[in-house]
Amino acid sequence: MKVVILAGGFGTRITEESQYKPKPMIEIGEYPVLWHIMKIYSHYGYNDFIVLLGYKGYVIKEYFANYFLHNSDVTIDLKNNSLEINRANVEPWKITLVDTGIETLTGGRIKKAQKYIQNETFMLTYGDGVGDINIPELINFHKEHKKLATITAVQPSGRFGALDLNDKNDVIQFQEKPKGDDAWINGGFFVLEPDIFDYIEDDVLWEKQPINKLAKDNQLAAYKHSGFWKPMDTLRDKQELENLWQSNNALWKIWDN
Repeated sequence: MKVVILAGGFGTRITEESQYKPKPMIEIGEYPVLWHIMKIYSHYGYNDFIVLLGYKGYVIKEYFANYFLHNSDVTIDLKNNSLEINRANVEPWKITLVDTGIETLTGGRIKKAQKYIQNETFMLTYGDGVGDINIPELINFHKEHKKLATITAVQPSGRFGALDLNDKNDVIQFQEKPKGDDAWINGGFFVLEPDIFDYIEDDVLWEKQPINKLAKDNQLAAYKHSGFWKPMDTLRDKQELENLWQSNNALWKIWDN
């Protein structure tokens, strides 16, 4: 099953970094957040990726074009103009990088991936969100509900601590960044049937017309994920993810190495 990753947006809420590179290439630790997302899928054996490029897409192309070399031990013989690979430490990834246009909306980008997906069930997510999603469980949920689309629903933590008060304004309990207002939001990590392409007309936002039409037609199921999930929308988010990674508390790091 192929994994499609939206990686073409401008990253306007994190311009401190995105002015130099596309948001999926902003690093957590030594690696772009895009790499972290791919490692999540790869952990479960899904290694065939279609990355939908837009803004500064050449940066992503250059990264993966050089990935094998950067992660290998090599001997370079300048006199004989030869390069020998002594040891390679790379993932078994097949990556199709698709230019979808600088201004193209998310639905339009997904539509342009159709020729690479053809008539197969596929997965879709955004190039800026990580979580300890159980991918096999998500896929089984999708198969059991037999809808055209399954969305992963998440409840992000609130930005501020919450006070539980009694009628005398005494603090009964304090919670540091509790879950939000009990609302479930779109966490990405979709499983989709190829018929969803019929719901995408021209260049539209995937999150508006297509998803709403799928819901109206009773073709959208929600897989509730109560574990860790976090997007990297702002510099504050990036710093929080970086702190988790550096302190060995990166709950999305479900792979072994």
